[in-house]
Amino acid sequence: MPILKEEPSLYPETLLDEAPLDVADRRWFALYTKARQEKSLARELLKHRIPFYLPLVKKTNVSRGRKRISRMPLFGGYVFLFGADEERVRCLATNRISRVLAVERPRAACFRLAAVLPDLIAANAPLTIEARLAPGRRVRVRQGAFAGLEGTVLKRRGETRLLVAINFLQKGASVEIDDFSLEPLE
Repeated sequence: MPILKEEPSLYPETLLDEAPLDVADRRWFALYTKARQEKSLARELLKHRIPFYLPLVKKTNVSRGRKRISRMPLFGGYVFLFGADEERVRCLATNRISRVLAVERPRAACFRLAAVLPDLIAANAPLTIEARLAPGRRVRVRQGAFAGLEGTVLKRRGETRLLVAINFLQKGASVEIDDFSLEPLE
């Protein structure tokens, strides 16, 4: 079986570096796709040069004794679009989207998408997807690979996890962390 090249996850590559908020008529949208259409939509957006972000994480599967590594969407069903109204309509014409959510608080969403998620993904730490977030204690990481990162503490099966939330989706990602490296936020 041939090894496939890596799927596009960001266009343009500087989209998250600049963290655009109010550029002319462009806005952030969360595109909720039909089942298993995230990467196909990303390829079409890339083809039409429409700015997007699809956070992908590595997933290891073992089948028939063979280890296979693939890249899966961190938030299944969601692609983040930074586009104008006509680009949003072009996305709808792909017939891969079931719903479009406008990002209500783009400044907070941009911070999470641009500053937090890429760092969590690049660390190759095992992430757990969290849905329907419950309120918890807000903390900041004092030391280690995630120093300065803010999130919410969760307890799962006796382990401490740091939850980084994307509130407008009511989803987030958590990573196991030592509680001694955390400090409460006021």
